[in-house]
Amino acid sequence: MRNLVSTSKIAVLSLFVLASAMGCTTTRIENTVSEDTPERQPPNILLILSDDHAWNDYSFMGHDIVKTPHLDELAEGGVTFTKGYVPTSLCRPSLATIATGLYASQHGITGNSPSSLTPGGKEGTEYQRLRAEIIAKIDTVETLPELLRKRGYVSLQTGKWWEGSYQRGGFDEGMTNGFPNPGGRHGDEGLKIGREGISTITDFIDRTHSANKPFFVWYAPFMPHAPHTPPKRILSKYKKYDLPESIAKYYAMIEWFDETNGQLLEHLEKRGLRENTLVVYVSDNGWVTNPTQTGRFLPKSKQSPNESGVRTPIIYSLPGIFSSQWRPERVSSIDIVPTILGAAGIEVPTELPGLNLYDELASGSPINREAIFGEGFAHDMVDLDDIESTLLYRWVIKDDWKLIVSYNGKNVSYQKYHDDFLVGPRLYHLASDEYEEVDLAKRYPEKVESLMKELKRWYPIEKRKVL
Repeated sequence: MRNLVSTSKIAVLSLFVLASAMGCTTTRIENTVSEDTPERQPPNILLILSDDHAWNDYSFMGHDIVKTPHLDELAEGGVTFTKGYVPTSLCRPSLATIATGLYASQHGITGNSPSSLTPGGKEGTEYQRLRAEIIAKIDTVETLPELLRKRGYVSLQTGKWWEGSYQRGGFDEGMTNGFPNPGGRHGDEGLKIGREGISTITDFIDRTHSANKPFFVWYAPFMPHAPHTPPKRILSKYKKYDLPESIAKYYAMIEWFDETNGQLLEHLEKRGLRENTLVVYVSDNGWVTNPTQTGRFLPKSKQSPNESGVRTPIIYSLPGIFSSQWRPERVSSIDIVPTILGAAGIEVPTELPGLNLYDELASGSPINREAIFGEGFAHDMVDLDDIESTLLYRWVIKDDWKLIVSYNGKNVSYQKYHDDFLVGPRLYHLASDEYEEVDLAKRYPEKVESLMKELKRWYPIEKRKVL
C-alpha cells in the first residue's frame, strides 16, 4: 500500500484525463445512479470535525453529564455509527487521512512535527526545512476539495489545517495562512472559527448558494481542544457536579462546540438547504482528561491505539436520501472521502482503501467488511522518507476481537504516554470489554496468530520488530 504515495496523484489524474478524452468529465458511481435515471443535484457537504473528543462524551452516546443536544438531534435523524474509528489517534495524520482518504502510511504524514532533536532546535533552519518537507507531502495526493471541484463544488477551509495554506489543500477559500507565514503551525487564523463565531461559514454558504454552486465546508474548530476556556455561562452548568476543574472545563468545551453546530444547522434550515446537505461528523482522535491538570490528557487516549484513542461516533446525515438509522457495524474515517464522493456522484479513485458507503446508507443494507485497521506513530517524525522509522503500533478489529501490536519505532517525545503500552501483543474482546480491561492474548494465542496474519495482509513491515 505504501508505494501508492508516489503514484496516487498520477493515477487519479490519468483517470480524469481519460474521462475528459471520452467527453465525460464526471462519472457516476455504478449502482448508485443508473444511466436511465435523471442526474440529481449534487448535495452540499458540511464536514464537522471535533478535536480531542472522547468517543463516549456525548449525551447521545449515553453520558450522564455532558450535554450535546444538537449532535444528539443530528445523530437521531441521520445514519449513526456508534462504533466508528480513526486509523491514527494523533490530530495531524488523522486530519490528513480525512482530507485524502488515505492511511498515514500512504500519505506519509505520520506525525505532527519534525524531531525535537533536530540540530538547531525548533527555530533552526533545518527544522523549518523539515516542516516544509512534511507539508509538501500533501502535494503528492489529491485532496477531497480537489476531487469535488470536478463536479463544480466550491470549498471552504476553517479551523484546524496543518498542511500549509488552505490553497495548498486544494480549497477555494479558507482562513488558514499556513507555514511559513507567522503563526502557521496548525491553523493560525482558522482556529478562531467557532470560538469567535461562525460568520465566515454562513457568509460562504450564502454566497455559493446565491451563485447556484454546491459547496463543501471543512469545519474543524479548535474545540473541545485545549485551551479549555469555555464561556462562564456554560461552565457554570458543570460546576454543580463537584467535578475536578479540568474535567468541568472540558465538558463545557464540548457543549460550546455543540452549540456552534446548532448554529450551523439552523442556518442551513433557514436557507432551505438542510434537505440537500450531507452533514458528516467525526472526531480526529480520542481524549481522557487528566483530573489534576487542565488541558492535559491521560495515557490510553490521545496518541494511543486503545479505544479511548481511536474510537469515535461517525454520523452521516442527508435528510432527502438517508432515513434515521443506528448502525451496529464498525466503520472508519477512511470511508469518509469515498462516501462523500459517492454522494456527489464522482468516481472513487481506485487507490483509496476505504469503502464508499453511500448505497448502504441510502438503502439500510448491511456493510460488507471483514476488518478495521489502524496504525500509530510517534508524535515527532524522525525520518520523513521512512514511515516505519517511528511506527509504534498497528491494530486490527475483526468479529469483535481487537489485536494491538507494538513496534520498536523511534520515539523522541511524549514518552510517558507510551512507555507502559509498548509491550507484547494485546487482545481484547470488545463486545464484552469495550474499555479494554482484560488482555486475552495468552488465553487465545490462536486468535492472536489469526489477527497477526490480517495485519501482514494489510501491509508487511520490513524494518521494525514486533515487541
